[in-house]
Amino acid sequence: MSDRAPRRGGRADVLITGGGTAGHVLPALAVADALVKSGHDRARIHFVGSKRGMEAHMVTDANYALTLLPGKGIVRRLAWRNISALFGLFVAFVQSVRVVWSLRPDVIIGVGGYASVPCALAGVLLRVPLVVLNIDAVPGAANRLLGHFAKAIAVASPYASIHGAVVTGVPLRDDLIAVLRVTNGKDHARRAFGLDVDRLLIVLTGGSLGARRLNEAGIGLASLFSKRKDLALYHVSGEREHDDVLKKADGLNLDAKLGLDYRVVAYEHRLAQLFVAADVVVCRAGASTIAELCLIGVPSLLVPLPGAPSDHQVKNASILARVGGAIVISDAEATPEHLAEVLEPLLNDDARRVEMSQRARSLAIEDAAERVARLVDETAQRRSSALAIDQHDHSSHLAARTYEPDRGSKP
Repeated sequence: MSDRAPRRGGRADVLITGGGTAGHVLPALAVADALVKSGHDRARIHFVGSKRGMEAHMVTDANYALTLLPGKGIVRRLAWRNISALFGLFVAFVQSVRVVWSLRPDVIIGVGGYASVPCALAGVLLRVPLVVLNIDAVPGAANRLLGHFAKAIAVASPYASIHGAVVTGVPLRDDLIAVLRVTNGKDHARRAFGLDVDRLLIVLTGGSLGARRLNEAGIGLASLFSKRKDLALYHVSGEREHDDVLKKADGLNLDAKLGLDYRVVAYEHRLAQLFVAADVVVCRAGASTIAELCLIGVPSLLVPLPGAPSDHQVKNASILARVGGAIVISDAEATPEHLAEVLEPLLNDDARRVEMSQRARSLAIEDAAERVARLVDETAQRRSSALAIDQHDHSSHLAARTYEPDRGSKP
């Protein structure tokens, strides 16, 4: 067991488990922040995640206590690596029992991903109530399993196919919401990036690691739009392929004074602010990303990740497309030529972009983190009430046995 932050306070009110990707970690941090705002001591909120996940730095950067466990995900096919994965999960489960026993939390929140399973099941074994947070339109394997044991389940939208779930929305952190409250949001955001407020801005991103298909499309779009003085293309390539993308971008020899303002960065920590600045966003269809697009109200071209478990990105994207807030393009269709064909009429139609923005906003739930936090507190309180009743009944039973008259004695 490895702690990347100290366990302050000896025990926890709330234990949050799961992660792996930013899509799981960011909503978890949003819920933790909401719990702190509602009165919980930050030192009594504890995260448990995987040594392989992004929580290793994201949680400690947010100043929460964190325990990291071994383990890796199981691939959905026959493979030798699944044997070691199962063994790792078993070791993580054994260590999780020790963690839960030591911290004695009032409630556990499972946020999804393989990293959530060992600790959530350890909590079930030790009779700690479990709240499952499912942000995708289709629950993943971990949440499908844990849902059978959960006392409460929070979902992003009514389209999620989980019986008895409470619709809360996708929790987003306050720093994103704060960006939206800045006066003259779009112009302010563009100036923060040194962008011309009079150009139309396309933001293209494949996530923190990047997506090869979208990176290839970004280079191709820059070439196709090279003469457009009215456009800017801000391309977030991801760390993994940045050097290659940058080399190809330099090979285009673009000059913003003569045409397209094309910028390539490996990672953008101000992505929410960049979305505020954008006229159109081209991206994958992770649940957190879509929640941000809806909250900001920016038109999008969504390219769902092919082969995602249960095709959850396709279903995530279809919810936003159904209300008219996004256009969905398959990964195979995401060529530079086809993207340009779809983007051209959208960029030339201000009224359509405004309508798409309004339709995306119709799905936004700004207080999602607070809703989940309330559900967590209610679940913990039900447990406390049940324990108090059990203790009272036990005490009454002992008292009755203590003072019961000897019915065998004679008066």
